[in-house]
Amino acid sequence: MEDLVENFIQKAGFKKNETYFKEMYLQTIEEKWKLDMSFISNPNQSTKRFDFVIKTDKCIYGIETNFYVSGGSKLNETARSYKMISEEAKQVEGFEFVWFTDGIVWFSAKNNLKETFDVMKNLYNINDMKNEIMKEIFK
Repeated sequence: MEDLVENFIQKAGFKKNETYFKEMYLQTIEEKWKLDMSFISNPNQSTKRFDFVIKTDKCIYGIETNFYVSGGSKLNETARSYKMISEEAKQVEGFEFVWFTDGIVWFSAKNNLKETFDVMKNLYNINDMKNEIMKEIFK
């Protein structure tokens, strides 16, 4: 899924290590763009790493990606975790959290996804990317 998302990021016109970055930690985001990411980080625990970070003139976007073919606790915990990150990210001025996810298992776990979808502003799937959602999100 990361490769697919990266392909769509590039198609949207972003350049690696210029306007988008892979596997970036909160601390690096803080240092590079002087954002206070403490609302998202957990003191004395491992630091958060985003799959991608996109920088536009208006905002910095932390992106997570995944694709699920089977259900279970991982799926549920990921949805809850990303819901929490989305809520925490609202406290960081100039930063938004984005989640690209897909997979057949979401049909059977749609209640978990709906709970997160109701809270998250930026939750998308492969079809959204095919319909050029990135050009709308990352202006």
